[in-house]
Amino acid sequence: MHQQTLAAPQQFLAFTLGGLEYGVDYAAVQELKVFSALERFSSDGEIIGGVALSHGVIMPVVDLRAAFAAAFCAPAPDTDVIIVRVPAGLVGVVVERVTGVLRLYPEQVVPLPGAQPKADYLIGLGLAKGRRLILIDIDRLMSVAPAAPRQVA
Repeated sequence: MHQQTLAAPQQFLAFTLGGLEYGVDYAAVQELKVFSALERFSSDGEIIGGVALSHGVIMPVVDLRAAFAAAFCAPAPDTDVIIVRVPAGLVGVVVERVTGVLRLYPEQVVPLPGAQPKADYLIGLGLAKGRRLILIDIDRLMSVAPAAPRQVA
C-alpha cells in the first residue's frame, strides 16, 4: 500500500463491492452508465466479453467485483459501470452500485490497517460523515498485472 497524502480537499466517487464501500478520484471519472446501456462490441455477430463502446471509443471493461472478491457473477442490467480515464485510455469499471460523491480533507484519510505492501493501488481509508471508504488509486490498479485476486482491505 502506498500512503498518499492529500494536499487539499479531494472529491471521491463512492461505490460498493461485496458490502464494502470504495472510492476513486472523481477527477478520473469520465461518465457513469448502467451495464445494460453499454454498447457491446461484437465480432462476426458474437458479443466479445470484456470490451464495450462508449461514444465510438472501444474500451476494456473490468469487473472489480470479480477482481476483489475472486468470484465471477454476471452483471444485472442495473449494475453500475464507472468509465474512468487512465494513462492507457478509457476503461469501464463494473461495480455493484455507485453511492455518491464525497469530499475528503487530508486529515480524513488514514492508513489502511493490514494493507500489504504489494497493494500499492490502495491509498488509504477515507472517513467522512460516518462512512468508511477504501480509497483506490485507479491508475495504479489498472496498471497491475491480474495474476491474483486483489486485497480488498
